[in-house]
Amino acid sequence: MPASGMPVLGAGQELPAPPQQKRSLDKRRKLLEAGRILFGEKGYEATSIAEIAAQAGAASGAFYIYFRSKRQLLVVLMNELIQRLASLDLRPKGGADARMGLRSFLAEVFRADMQYFGVVRAWQEAALTDAELGQMQAAIARWTEARILRVFQLLQKHPNARGDRDLRTFARMMDRHFWSLLARGSHLPARDFNREIKTAADVIYHYLIRDSGRE
Repeated sequence: MPASGMPVLGAGQELPAPPQQKRSLDKRRKLLEAGRILFGEKGYEATSIAEIAAQAGAASGAFYIYFRSKRQLLVVLMNELIQRLASLDLRPKGGADARMGLRSFLAEVFRADMQYFGVVRAWQEAALTDAELGQMQAAIARWTEARILRVFQLLQKHPNARGDRDLRTFARMMDRHFWSLLARGSHLPARDFNREIKTAADVIYHYLIRDSGRE
């Protein structure tokens, strides 16, 4: 793993060498985008390599120039999501209204991942029956849980923070909820998705912070 602790999935997967020419890079990117879209629409098992290639405007045989399997393409997509997560600024914004700040913070974090909701759905589906992917998912969960824990530790610096909370257990619970929300995100109406983000922010706020003047 890198120094940040970010997991690098499938380091021993023996991916074909990345293309060097722009035309080949564009073809590879189209295959990844096609996989991302179809995984979101149909899930992992119901999506075939032939469908991914057709969606990308390529022949089925062209797929194997860039990826050895559908599973390998999924691993590459999940690595992209992890890199996006690693680049996020997870410091909640300050301000007088901590609850509204937390809502805005979570909405911003989830907006950065919207294109990958279907990838998470496909990943979780595949990991149920693939032991190696299951081990990768466990490594991802340890990493994201630790990042959520750091957010909660920052929130404990709020003047009205509750000092008697089990942050580690709460971080584990919220991590599982957030992954569930990501997996369901591609099929949730925007109104329902935003409502869940708002509710999650309120749960975090009330567990970690006292309402001034009410307690």
